[in-house]
Amino acid sequence: MRKLRIGGNIDKVELKTRYRRLKIRINSLGGNRMKKILSLALILLLSVSLFGCVKKSNETSQEKELQQKEEPQKAEEIDKETVADLVEAFGNQLQFVSLQGPQDIVKKSMQENYGDFVSQSLLARWISDPVNALGRLTSSPWPDRIEVLSIEGLSESAYEVKGEIVEITSADKENGRTAARQPITLVLRKINDHWLIDEVTLGAYEETNGTIYKNTEYGFRFFLPESWKGYEIMTDKWEGLASGDSENKDTNETGPMISIRHPQWTSQNQRQDIPIMIFTLGQWNALQQGKFHIGAAPMGPSELGRNTKYVFALPARYNYAFPTGYEEVENILKGNPLQPMESESLE
Repeated sequence: MRKLRIGGNIDKVELKTRYRRLKIRINSLGGNRMKKILSLALILLLSVSLFGCVKKSNETSQEKELQQKEEPQKAEEIDKETVADLVEAFGNQLQFVSLQGPQDIVKKSMQENYGDFVSQSLLARWISDPVNALGRLTSSPWPDRIEVLSIEGLSESAYEVKGEIVEITSADKENGRTAARQPITLVLRKINDHWLIDEVTLGAYEETNGTIYKNTEYGFRFFLPESWKGYEIMTDKWEGLASGDSENKDTNETGPMISIRHPQWTSQNQRQDIPIMIFTLGQWNALQQGKFHIGAAPMGPSELGRNTKYVFALPARYNYAFPTGYEEVENILKGNPLQPMESESLE
């Protein structure tokens, strides 16, 4: 008698065929004993085959459930990796956008360097208000990169990224140090199937190297070498005289002047201060139109920077006496160390 092969994965059609063939064979045999043996064999065949079918069905179901769980996790991991790469690539572009140039040049620079990374609505806001945009405000230090610290999903089409803008100087670049860090929070949204930065919030600067004077009343920061740590702030005022030929000229305009004084300055060994004149936008425009003048110098103050309310300027011939340290101050000013920000009076 031919041996029966039992086990393996058998489909329902084959199972029914085997059952019919075996039943016919049992009925054709004589003897109760032989019928009982073959009946048991039939039952065993059915049991093993059914177990194989059930096992295969269970394994398929478990695989499907596992795939359903893994697919969203893989998609989220891919999205997070894409978002992190985009933020880091955007951070590398910050140094190429100078916010102190003419408006048309700033606009073009933003479009070229930020267009692939930020939404059109955010780009439009930055172009209309460069003071509150991201970019390069001084020649040194400058924003070198954004370091991503965390990524959190807000929805299927939005992520919040927290990180830090890292600023460096030429010396920092050579020594692998940083000049300052500024916390940043970015919200990225999937717009037309592309991830784009749609919101940006900045935190307070954290000085890591060098010295920073921060004036929140008028709205500016001034970056100083480490040797100026322990500086003093001296306050005074500037006075403008009405233009005209009269010898008795009355004071026409006035405003604050802040001087940053070197920590080694003494009455016996006076050093060069860094004077900063502060004008309202209206005063500055009037000065440029010649409606009043300051001092006897043929040239007027030179602009260091501005925000939406004030212009910060360096007095003409501020170092006419060439005191100790005037060369150092000249070198500091060459680095465009004044960085405007919005003053507390504007908030």
